[in-house]
Amino acid sequence: MRLSRRQILAASAGLAAAPAVLPAPAIAQTPQITLRVHHFLPAQSHQQRDWFLPWAEKIGKDSGGRIKVEIFPSMQLGGRPPQLFDQAKDGVVDIVWTLAGNTPGRFPRLEVFELPFVAAGTGEQSSRAVWDYYEKYSQNELKDVKVLAVFSHGKGNIYSKDRAIKTVADTKGLKLRVPSRPINDTMQLMGAVPQAIPAPGVPEALAKGVVDGVVMPYEIVPSLKLDELTNNVAVFEGNRSLYTVVFLFVMNRAKYAGLPDDLKKVIDDNTGKAYSQWLGKMFDDWDKYGIAAVQKANMKVSSIGGADLDGWKSASKPVIDAWVEGRTKAGDNGAELLKSAQEFVAKYAP
Repeated sequence: MRLSRRQILAASAGLAAAPAVLPAPAIAQTPQITLRVHHFLPAQSHQQRDWFLPWAEKIGKDSGGRIKVEIFPSMQLGGRPPQLFDQAKDGVVDIVWTLAGNTPGRFPRLEVFELPFVAAGTGEQSSRAVWDYYEKYSQNELKDVKVLAVFSHGKGNIYSKDRAIKTVADTKGLKLRVPSRPINDTMQLMGAVPQAIPAPGVPEALAKGVVDGVVMPYEIVPSLKLDELTNNVAVFEGNRSLYTVVFLFVMNRAKYAGLPDDLKKVIDDNTGKAYSQWLGKMFDDWDKYGIAAVQKANMKVSSIGGADLDGWKSASKPVIDAWVEGRTKAGDNGAELLKSAQEFVAKYAP
């Protein structure tokens, strides 16, 4: 059938008048960035509940939902606690929480705070001192990662199953789980048999008799059931701690570098010096849960002070002297590092 010229013109006019139906333009979407955080304590821990989950939520909120933080407790992404730092450094995960002492000798300058009776009596005080010292002496030790926080817990105690500990002699022959090389050397010097066991392995080690006790702070008591697995705790009087550990909250450097500047600022605003101090205070607050658990379990608390405390300090001094000598042989001024750490501590904990 042939169309007339009039019919063709009429059809063309109708098409011109009809509204154009075009595909909807694509809406530009900013891709969401996922950060995976890996740590060693269980999901039921105070750290997971009061630190990691709120931090993840705040990062998400401050970034307008452009950053999603996923938390993996209990080493869920594989490996062992001593491997956490390298997991962040190598990009296996994005962010980790770990202990500097998990890899003895790797952060030798920071180790000064793990020496006996150097750290302050509270986590907040020690964390302020640790950060100041880190900025002055240890930035090169952590150059392979983006540092989010460097901090510590409060006083370290000794928990034991059947023997109350008051004097140095009371530790003789005891198999004690230790958290770091300096405390390993200290306990060995005092006649104990130190065992290096990561925190997650402590309950099993106590239950099976692998160790007779552990050297740990109050805050960890509920998480590791120390109130059920031990019945004695030795605490040290005064405003210096038998020990502390230096905690590292660090991020893969390339992952951080790849963030847009405004998202880098989100990370920076929620980490750093003030955040390290806050984390130290959180550990002090968590100590209260441990103290309550110890009291509820009617554990025997032995308070070490006076001549007994002097005996502990005297017996542990060779460990401090050996550290100073070792750092000096390695090219540092060991005496200066120790003095500076002690001065930073005294600044916040007279």
